[in-house]
Amino acid sequence: MSELLRRHLDPRAILVGARVASSDEAIDLLAARLEALGRVHPSWGPAARRREATMPTGLPLGALNAAIPHTDPEHVREAAVALAILGEPVAFRSMEDPDERVDVRVVFALAVREKGAQIPMLQAVIGTLADAERLARLAAARDADEALAALDT
Repeated sequence: MSELLRRHLDPRAILVGARVASSDEAIDLLAARLEALGRVHPSWGPAARRREATMPTGLPLGALNAAIPHTDPEHVREAAVALAILGEPVAFRSMEDPDERVDVRVVFALAVREKGAQIPMLQAVIGTLADAERLARLAAARDADEALAALDT
C-alpha cells in the first residue's frame, strides 16, 4: 500500500462483510462512516451519488472488481479514505464504459480536501488494486486488521 493511502485510510473506516443492495447504498454506508468520524460533511454522500450517476467509478479488474466513489473537496472536512469489502457484489457502472455494469466487492471512498490531491489518491488506490493477489487477499479479509494486512503485503 502506498504511503499516501496508508496515511488516509483510517482502520475505523474499514467495513468488512457489509451487505448492501445497490451502489447507492454502498456509497451511503461509507459516507455515514466518514461522517461519523468527522471527516466529511453530510453533503458528501449525496454529492458522491450524483457524481457516480454522471462519471461512474466501477473498475473492471477481472475476477474481483472495485469502485472508487469520490466527490468535490467542498464536501470534505479532512482528507480520508474509507473501504468496504462487500459480502455480496453490487453493480456499479463502469468507468471505462458507462453503459456496462460491473459487479463490485471492494469499494474505496475517497474524501479529498484539495482538488490537486485527487489524482494522486486515485493513482494510489488503483495501484493497490492492480495487484490481483493483493485484491484477492483483501476480498478474503474477515476484519479490518486482516484488510490492512492484505493491503500491506
